[in-house]
Amino acid sequence: MAAVETCSTGSGGTGSMAAATSKNNVTSFQRKGPRAGGTDSSGSRLVSIAGTRPSVRNGQLLVSTGLPALDQLLGGGLAVGTVLLIEEDKYNIYSPLLFKYFLAEGIISRHTLLVASAKEDPADILQELPAPFLDDNCKKEFDEDTCNHKTPEPNIEMKIAWRYQLLPKMEVGPVSSSRFGHYYDVSKRIPQELLEASKWHGFFLPEKLSLSLKVEPCSLTHGYLKLLNFIQSIIYEEGFDGSNPQKKQKNILRIGIQNLGSPLWGDDICCTENCNNSHSLTKFLYVLRGLLRTSLSACVITVPSHLIQNKAVIARVTNLSDTVVGLESFIGSEKETNPLYKDYHGLIHIRQIPRLNNLTCDVSDVKDLGFKLKRKQFTIERLHLPPDLSDTVSRSSKQDLAESAKLLGPGCGMMAGGKKHLDF
Repeated sequence: MAAVETCSTGSGGTGSMAAATSKNNVTSFQRKGPRAGGTDSSGSRLVSIAGTRPSVRNGQLLVSTGLPALDQLLGGGLAVGTVLLIEEDKYNIYSPLLFKYFLAEGIISRHTLLVASAKEDPADILQELPAPFLDDNCKKEFDEDTCNHKTPEPNIEMKIAWRYQLLPKMEVGPVSSSRFGHYYDVSKRIPQELLEASKWHGFFLPEKLSLSLKVEPCSLTHGYLKLLNFIQSIIYEEGFDGSNPQKKQKNILRIGIQNLGSPLWGDDICCTENCNNSHSLTKFLYVLRGLLRTSLSACVITVPSHLIQNKAVIARVTNLSDTVVGLESFIGSEKETNPLYKDYHGLIHIRQIPRLNNLTCDVSDVKDLGFKLKRKQFTIERLHLPPDLSDTVSRSSKQDLAESAKLLGPGCGMMAGGKKHLDF
C-alpha cells in the first residue's frame, strides 16, 4: 500500500513538473489578439481612439479630414497635434467646404468640436454641415449603378482567370460608419439627431468682445488673445492634455478656425503692407502649436492669403503651420475659358506636408491636382491633358494648350503645338 501511494504521488509530481516545463517552453509564435479568458495585457501600445488610425510611416496617430482623397495626399490623414492651414480661394466658395468636411467628420467619429469664427455663428455653421453617406444611404445611392452593370447570368464562374476569384472585391463606396474617413453629400444637411448627440464648443468673436473692456498692451490682438484663452481652457478642463484624465475614454478635440487673419479678427495684415500688428498672427500660431503638441487635438484654419499684402508674413505663417493646402478657383480668371481646364473648377496645391519625427519636410510627388464640385460631392483629381486628335484644330487653341502644358510642368506631359498632334 505504501509503495502504491508512493508511486501515485510520484506520478503526480512528474505531471506537475511536465506542466511547469511546458509553461516555460514558450515558442516564438505568440498570439496577437485578446485571449478568450480575458483581456490581453501584452497588446498594442498605441492609443485606441474612435475615428483614428496610426500612420504606416511613423506610427503617428491620424484623423481624417473628411475628404478621403485629401487624406491620401497628406500621407493617410491629418496627424494629431498638428495644424492644417487652408489658403482660401479668391471668392471664398470652395474653402468653406473643406472646413465643413472636417467638422462633419468629427461629428460622425464622435469627437469633440471647437468652432471659432468672427463672421458666422458656430451654431449656424454646424447646421450647414453636409450629410454623411452611411449604410442605408450608400445602398440607395450605389444600387442603381450596380444594377446597371449586372450580367444576366451572375452565377457563371470564370474559366480563364480562375486565380482572381479569391481576391477581395473593391468597395464602391463607404459601407460602414466605423471606417476611417467618410463620404458626404453636399446637397443635403446633416441630420439633427447627430448634432444633438454631439459635443461641441462655439467661439463667436462679437459675443466675446465688450466695448467697455480695457485692453492691456500686448503683442496679440484682443481677438487672438481671447481665442487662445478659450482653447486653453477647453483643453485643460476636459483633459485633452492628459493632466486631468478623461472619465470614460480618450477622445480627440477637433478645432476649426474660420477666416483667421481677416479684419474681422482685428488684424490689419490684409489692409496694409506695413501693418502695426504684423507679428500678431505668427505669435498666435506659435502659441497654438504649443497647445496642440501637448494634447490630443487637431486644428484646421482657413486664411485669406490672397488678401495679405506682405509676402514675408505669408512665408512665416506657412513655416509655422504643419500642413498647407492652397485652393485656386477659376472664377474670374483666364483659366475659366481655357479648354484645358473645362472639366475642373479650380486647382489645389499641396504646399507643405508635416515633418514628423524627421529633419526634412516631405514633398508631395503629385503636383498637378484639380478639383470640381459635383452635385453631391467635392472631388480631387489629377489633371490630364485632353487628346488633340482633330485635324481641323485652330492654331490659337493649340497654342493655348501648349502654354498651359508648360505651366503645369512635366507631371501632365507636354503637348506638341507644331507639327504633330500627339507627342509622348
